[in-house]
Amino acid sequence: MKAAQYAGEGRIEVGDVQPEAPGPGEVEIAVAYTGICGTDLHIFHGTMDKRVTVPQSIGHEMAGVIARLGEGVEGLTVGQPVTVMPLLWCGECPACVAGNQHICQRLDFVGIDSVGSMQERWTVPASIIVPLPEGLSLSHGALVEPVAVACHDVARSRLVEGETAVVIGGGPIGQLIASVARATGARVILVEPNQTRREAAAHRGIGTIDPTTEDAVAWVEQATDGAGADVVFEVAGAAVTALGCVDYAKVRGRVVIVAIHNQPVPMNLFRMFWRELEIIGARVYERADYDRAIALLAAGAIPADELITRIVPLERAREAFVELERGTGMKVLVDSRRNR
Repeated sequence: MKAAQYAGEGRIEVGDVQPEAPGPGEVEIAVAYTGICGTDLHIFHGTMDKRVTVPQSIGHEMAGVIARLGEGVEGLTVGQPVTVMPLLWCGECPACVAGNQHICQRLDFVGIDSVGSMQERWTVPASIIVPLPEGLSLSHGALVEPVAVACHDVARSRLVEGETAVVIGGGPIGQLIASVARATGARVILVEPNQTRREAAAHRGIGTIDPTTEDAVAWVEQATDGAGADVVFEVAGAAVTALGCVDYAKVRGRVVIVAIHNQPVPMNLFRMFWRELEIIGARVYERADYDRAIALLAAGAIPADELITRIVPLERAREAFVELERGTGMKVLVDSRRNR
């Protein structure tokens, strides 16, 4: 079978690999689509070589259908549409014992720490399989994982109907957080310098600000009668946005750090102290976030077709990485189906 593998910094190579038959408790998936995220780009750039085996198929945002069941697998059927929640935890560390298995201290993030979905067939433990509803297209099913990220971020924020949320950064996850927040009943304001991304959000009824031409903090204060936002999501991942994100929040507001900052960055701790703000970390997702993500996609509350800017065949997988690297795509999918 064909597989696209990370083969070292900047190299994605497509070739033949031997399929792995499902063992006891495992499932073989005929992969349809794999989405590429920011973490995959970090792998592509060679900054995560301590975690990734070379060569290795990567990818964890996916959808497909079950091809084969290993011995002892129950409740799943061949031909069933599925995605995965790509987390394997130890069940023994302090985080797991406390009920926080999704951020296990020995977490195996499947598709990073172990083999991922960018191949025609993918064998995984049945425990991470998540069934998809029959009416949901497999291309939309490949968005369940990033939508679950957004659902987890919004759940961590404790955002409720009628509150105001500011989302800093209008990339794929920022757009999804804005959509999930809006589906929650909140008023949403997106801070994003890119006009195309602002227009995409505005088309869905989300307020937008260009921080390069407007005083975004003053705009939010005016829009909230001087109070500030109930919740602020820092999704841009830049030092300047990390420093300034607390400036948008009201007294006792909540600031959720979504973006991955690989290096320490300054933060305005005086503002945090002065307004009694909460700083909340948000990482990956729990099963309830997956359930909500599937429900939102099935209900059409997520602009899936707008977010999927291109689909490329498996043989040209490297093009998908290059396109996202250039910033010319929003969500690019790799198509692993034999018959397209």
